[in-house]
Parts: sequence; structure tokens; C-alpha cells
Amino acid sequence: MRTPLIVGNWKMNKTASEARTFVRDFQQLFEIPADAEVVLAPPFTALESVRSSLGPTSWIALGAQNLHWEGHGAFTGEISGAMLLDLGCRYVIVGHSERRALFGERNTDVQKKVRAAVTCGLRPILCVGESLTERETGQTEGIIAEQLSSGLDQLTAADLRAVTIAYEPVWAIGTGRAATVAQATAVHRSIRAFLAKGWNDDAAATMRILYGGSVTAQNAASLLAESDIDGALVGGACLNPDSFAKIIAAAKRNPIG
Repeated sequence: MRTPLIVGNWKMNKTASEARTFVRDFQQLFEIPADAEVVLAPPFTALESVRSSLGPTSWIALGAQNLHWEGHGAFTGEISGAMLLDLGCRYVIVGHSERRALFGERNTDVQKKVRAAVTCGLRPILCVGESLTERETGQTEGIIAEQLSSGLDQLTAADLRAVTIAYEPVWAIGTGRAATVAQATAVHRSIRAFLAKGWNDDAAATMRILYGGSVTAQNAASLLAESDIDGALVGGACLNPDSFAKIIAAAKRNPIG
């Protein structure tokens, strides 16, 4: 059974002190743990602040926004998986479209990061998505398949149990233009079919596939009501405790599958 997963990607927002305030305000909105699994992914500089604010018994998990594929070495400015684990991270976002577009990450780079995360015990959230031009020219399924084929290369069916896929159409990220429920569902189904063909039906059935791209408190319920959509990777709307809490509340109350 697939438990809904809601991930808040803060991107380059919030200082360590602002992060403490967010966690305090956010936790006050829940009398009991949410029905979904929830992950906060602050910038590297706020990871320790968020961890200490959540406390050792929190139901909210900690995630990072990136990692390097090597475990250590002369890589100025980079962060290893072991460093993230030591800070209490359970998840790490890999291959976000902003990393691909702004920092030149290639499919081969993303694949090495996914493998590094799995190897060291982190749970990678592999982001895939097409540009507007690619969608309008009918290339969506092919682009997604290429990103998946490379990003998951050399992983076994057992390895896939640690992986989450996030479908984030590039044209919807930060634009306010979310994919329709039909558009998102179609891609999620094609991803599951790709997994079944490349690995097996069990891998496809157990993989959590999230939607990301202008997810808001207003459209979350319709997206998350679909059985093929297992949660959300949230950007701007996760920076406000109230709006993020509403998105979490829209997650299905029963395990998916």
C-alpha cells in the first residue's frame, strides 16, 4: 500500500532563524500527525535548525534539496550523502528541473546522484518533466522515459523501493499554471507502465509517484484525489505554514494502492 507523501521544497528560501519560526508555527497547526508522510526540504544552511526544531520524535521527516555523487573529496561547495544522513535527513531531491536548467545537470549526473543516495541509505526523490515545447510537440512520454531510463539505470527492483518519482512539468514550475488532473494522471500512468516494463509489476505498484508544479491549497484536493497521484512536491506554497498544511490535509486519508 502506498502512503501519500507531501514534500515541501523550500528552494533558496528561509534563513536558519526563519526556519525555526516556520517549524514552530507549522507544528501548531496539527493536533495529531497528518494522514500523509510529510517531508521538509530546507536549504543546506537550515537543515540543522529544522532538525533541532522538529525534535527527535517528530512525525515530520527531513529532506535535502541536492547531494554530490561522491562520498568525500575535493568538491568545494558540495554536500555528500553521508553529511546529509548525519544531519538526520531521510530524503533527498535529485534532478530537479532547476538543477538541470540552471546548473547544467545532465541525465548522467542525475543517475550518479540517485545511485549515491540509495547506496548511502537516503531515499531519493527523482524529478522528471518536460518543457512546454516538448509537450506541445508530443514528446512528453519520450522525454519522461529518457529521464527515467537514465536516472534509474543499474538499479534493481529492490533498490527501487527506496526511490520516489516526482513528475514536475517544467512549464508548470513556479508559473502558476499547474497541469490539469487529466494531464498529470496520464503521465503518472505512463511512468508506472515504464516501471512495470523495465522491472516488474510489483515495482510499478509500490512506487510512489508525486506531482509537482504550481501545487496550491486550491488545486491540491483535485490532484490528490486521483489514485495514480501519490502525493505532491510543493514549491512556493510550502513556504507558508497555513497553505502547506491545507495541501497536506488534502492528501488521501487511506493508503493508496
